[in-house]
Amino acid sequence: MSDATPPSPAWPRLAELPPGPLAGVRILDLSRVLAGPLATMQLADLGADVIKVESPGRGDETRRFGPPFMADGTAAYYAAVNRNKRSLTLDLASTDGMRVARRLALAADIMVDNFLPGRLARFGLDPASLSASNPGLITATVSGFGSGNEYSGRPGFDFLAQAMGGVMAITGQPGGEPTRVGVAIIDILAGLYAVNGILAALAERSSTGRGRHVDVALLDTSVAMLMNLGMSYLSLDVETPRFGNAHPSISPYETLRASDGEIAVAVGTDRQFSRLAVALKLPGLAADPRFASNGDRVRNRADLRERLESRLASGTKAHWLDLLVAADVPVAPVNSIPEVFADPVVRERMIASIAGIPQVRSPIWLDDEPLPVRMPPPALGEHTAAILAALGEADSR
Repeated sequence: MSDATPPSPAWPRLAELPPGPLAGVRILDLSRVLAGPLATMQLADLGADVIKVESPGRGDETRRFGPPFMADGTAAYYAAVNRNKRSLTLDLASTDGMRVARRLALAADIMVDNFLPGRLARFGLDPASLSASNPGLITATVSGFGSGNEYSGRPGFDFLAQAMGGVMAITGQPGGEPTRVGVAIIDILAGLYAVNGILAALAERSSTGRGRHVDVALLDTSVAMLMNLGMSYLSLDVETPRFGNAHPSISPYETLRASDGEIAVAVGTDRQFSRLAVALKLPGLAADPRFASNGDRVRNRADLRERLESRLASGTKAHWLDLLVAADVPVAPVNSIPEVFADPVVRERMIASIAGIPQVRSPIWLDDEPLPVRMPPPALGEHTAAILAALGEADSR
């Protein structure tokens, strides 16, 4: 690469555009780890052309988030959120790397990053600089705490957001310690919120011609996740304690023990509760004034649970699941991860494989078809040579 090459807009086109509603949309992905890459993968699944920029030699940190590692040494974590993308290695701290990244950004429709506030300005890739030359560009930043506040300079992690945003306070067993949700739920939701903002900006751009800057913070996402529990505190000063697998406002909506383990019961209406009582051959249960309405059942949840589990102890999980499903009572098995992926419906709807790498599909279906898995998660820099050649840049790696 040469300094003489001007930072003019350029985008290396794919030989064949991906199918999908976002076909032709060009995305420069400067994000790492989970929230940003998940957002760009969702957009890639919908047909966008995503170029993922990674640092030479190391790449996205999630390539090393293991064990477990796949056969080529890449962590399964990375493979979960990076399919349907091209990988380009660039040193953004170098003059050549900055120029190439800027050329791509000026030709892109969307740019996604998760740098700390102010960091992209060092590379001439901050939203203000880019928008001046590419007013239609939509930029999206996922950070720990947003910009312009006393927390802005802190690095953000899902675990910290769960702790600071109250999610851990409501997760865990009654009387137990605050507990992290088993997956990086704040990163996941932040990525999906970013997609919402990006798609809204893309729709608006079709009439205005101008892009927007989408800003999603992990702490904000954690607070938003509190939903009804947040509203209970704000409007009524009610602080919801940890309920384990039970629901603070609905009963029975929890795991209940049968003779050989637990099943999940989600009875949300009085009619469903009546069907539950009939199916369990407890005909007086629904008429009992302690359990007549949902409010009654919530106030007397301990007594209700005792009655239900006393009956369920007489049969196995499989017995009660079959009986309650037939009675149109909302129930489900409490599956292990192997049991989830052994479920024939899950396997048919959600599992794909490409280049020998299994993938959990996007849960979005369009016109009765799943979104396609077109490309496996790329090796580090797999497409660098082809991209640089298409841009007329020399490969100086």
